[in-house]
Amino acid sequence: MNWWQAHRPTTRRLIQLYSALLHNAHIRGFIDGEIYQGKAKYACVPGFNCYSCPGAIGACPLGSIQNALASTGHRAGWYVLGIIMLFGVILGRTICGWLCPLGLIQELLHKIPTPKLQKSRITRVLSWLKYVIIAVFVVAIPLWYGLKHDIPVPGFCKYICPAGTFEGAMGLLSNPGNSDLFSMLGILFTRKFTIMLVIGLACIFCYRSFCRFLCPLGAIYGLFNRFSLVGVKVDTVRCNQCGACVRNCGMDIRHVGDHECINCARCIDGCSQKAISLRAGNITLKAPEDGLPGEAEDAPAKRKKASRIAWGIALAVLCFALLWFNFLDPAVKAEKKPAPAPESSAPTATVEEETPTDDTGAPSDGQTDSEESNPTADSSTAEQSFESSAPIGYDVGQQLQDFTLTCFDGSEFHLADTRGKVTFINLWATYCTPCVQELPHFSALYKEHEGDIAMIAVHSSIVTDDPEEYLANKDWAMPFALDTDDDTLWDIVNGSTTLPQTIVLNRRGEVIYNQKGSVTPEMLAALYEQAAAG
Repeated sequence: MNWWQAHRPTTRRLIQLYSALLHNAHIRGFIDGEIYQGKAKYACVPGFNCYSCPGAIGACPLGSIQNALASTGHRAGWYVLGIIMLFGVILGRTICGWLCPLGLIQELLHKIPTPKLQKSRITRVLSWLKYVIIAVFVVAIPLWYGLKHDIPVPGFCKYICPAGTFEGAMGLLSNPGNSDLFSMLGILFTRKFTIMLVIGLACIFCYRSFCRFLCPLGAIYGLFNRFSLVGVKVDTVRCNQCGACVRNCGMDIRHVGDHECINCARCIDGCSQKAISLRAGNITLKAPEDGLPGEAEDAPAKRKKASRIAWGIALAVLCFALLWFNFLDPAVKAEKKPAPAPESSAPTATVEEETPTDDTGAPSDGQTDSEESNPTADSSTAEQSFESSAPIGYDVGQQLQDFTLTCFDGSEFHLADTRGKVTFINLWATYCTPCVQELPHFSALYKEHEGDIAMIAVHSSIVTDDPEEYLANKDWAMPFALDTDDDTLWDIVNGSTTLPQTIVLNRRGEVIYNQKGSVTPEMLAALYEQAAAG
């Protein structure tokens, strides 16, 4: 019992653990190596938690802010701004001290036994660095690329965010089913991985280094600390200005409750005057062990009773969340299966060839003289069958299950009608920077081989910007469509939350390429030649 009394987790630590689990209630995401894509993902969670973490059930507010700023030319991000203000007005930096999963990780790292760096004038000056990061990486970079180039570039998430590297990238890469993602890693990931290691090491030696010096979200919430509903309050009548609360605080505060205070309430137990309490309006959430001076004798007992009731409700909510996000949510699939083969045999197509082909079946570079390409060929249009006996599937050598999508222009894209042509399927999203950057390459290829190529770009069913509105002023030639709510095409081609993804079919409808990651014009040209040659 003595050991347990000395080492048992505090109420705040239990709430931090609870919050981290609730933020990442999609436990099966770590097993399947997939990101949750249900409707709850449209909502922002209060704490700093990467959208791409396999367990995340909501969107990171910081990433949502950057996405909203990048989309300023198309729509105003009132929802994101409103929800951030709501979190700030109600909780302020209490979110940092009690609810943020990344804050918990930092505190656990700091528990590693090593010499510790104490706060000083230098750390106090460094604490202003996070406001510079807000201005440059959270505001300026997304606005610049969004308004000037119409490309979504979440500067902080792309270049710095350790949560994105640890929770998102590492969370996905650690799953054996995502081994193909390693081919997508480059210098950007190497830099971010290095930044993550440096920040992690800094947290071992210096209390909550990321939170104090770099976190833009904490800086935003800090602006609301002075008037937030929940926070640490000081009874100025009882306070004797001894300064113990400031000296013993690990953060770079000048006084309790300022913009650097995370409302962790550790100062309550260190105040000899019992002048500090954690309050929500007129309700006392945490007070000294034996109560506040002048309050009713049964007040501590009432708080303990209310705490038990609150914990009961919280545990019920957690159990429901775990059940819903892992089993009951329609967006959660029991397992990822290849698309089933249709009952009938694979569709065959007979197409009219307007240009002759050589003995490999590839177009003969636009030659119209039938004697040159095939002396025995009739000058009239020839018919050729493109039947395939390959099994249905999405791997190289298999043929895709047939599907039909309604395009934004009202036309229909029917896969069976593409037999005889080289077919490109591109999976993309407006919020995916590499996706948007490579779309002009697909358009150029489509224009170059128009008549001999079938192509469709399919937007993910997760929509943050209206894809049709986004495409309104673009001069991209190929048709565009939106995947269905049940991700029909995503299942057929083995799509994932990692974008972009390109699928290439030869003239018989057989897969010759199905990979995640960006493509270059040279790659597209080579893939076309390979598919055209059969």
